[in-house]
Amino acid sequence: MIQVHAVSKKFEDFVALDKVSCQIEEGCIYGMVGSNGAGKSTFLRVLAGIYRTDEGVVNYDGKEVYENSSVKENIVYVGDELFFLAGANMERMAKLYASVYERFDYERFKYLVSVFGLDSKKSIQGFSKGMKRQVATILALSTKAKYMFFDETFDGLDPVMRNLVKKCICSDVLEYHTTAIITSHSLRELEDICDHLALLHRGGMVLDSDVIDLKTARFKVQIGFREEFNEELFEGMQIARFKKQGSVASMIVNGDREETVAKLEQLHPALLDVLPLSLEEIFTYEMEALGYAFDEIDWTAERGMDS
Repeated sequence: MIQVHAVSKKFEDFVALDKVSCQIEEGCIYGMVGSNGAGKSTFLRVLAGIYRTDEGVVNYDGKEVYENSSVKENIVYVGDELFFLAGANMERMAKLYASVYERFDYERFKYLVSVFGLDSKKSIQGFSKGMKRQVATILALSTKAKYMFFDETFDGLDPVMRNLVKKCICSDVLEYHTTAIITSHSLRELEDICDHLALLHRGGMVLDSDVIDLKTARFKVQIGFREEFNEELFEGMQIARFKKQGSVASMIVNGDREETVAKLEQLHPALLDVLPLSLEEIFTYEMEALGYAFDEIDWTAERGMDS
């Protein structure tokens, strides 16, 4: 289990992480999303023991990670910016990884190379961006590390390769009880793979929840009445967002779905639809609540500047 307690990390001109706390269970896929500059990459580097925290602590089963080789030997980190030895091919990189990770599995490495359809003897320097990402993923999976961290895992991958990477990560979690942490800007990429979801914004942890709970405890309601009404009609309900157009209102509601529907039916609406929310919608509403929205920007002002 990874325990993160009140972790802060500052750089010269900004605060990357601000008292972030969370608990990551073993054998799960933990997804992390956030706005640009939210602190996702810094968070992974702190977890991997690359950065020392300014405040707070990161423990793996009670052991601190920074400058602790006994903990780090169980961690593999695939960063957003990939690194390979100059002029190296995959086989040379495999030897490098094997010198660091005792459990590096050459047979698995060869198998994954064939599955991904890459030439392990060619120089990685000549590979495309997506192919380099595949190489880094293959090397990481071949370590059989207990903890695997992937920063922008699907960047540069086509849909077929994205699905293949997902299957490989899920297989490790199921077979070896691996803990995988994945960051991405795309919630659609995480929705069908993650057990848990965290949302970072400006260095703070805004949301940290089980994916199933996120989807079941929050939903969209479209409701209409023949007579005039406003938000006060729904007093007592946990309404995260209310928007009314004409005789129909759209609401984002937190709480028990069946209880909410029962209360709404007692109001005898002319229209009542209850719809599930995607993770992307949940993310959008959470960010809007923090003032991170662009739907109210006056684009005519830009045209006026150009004229």
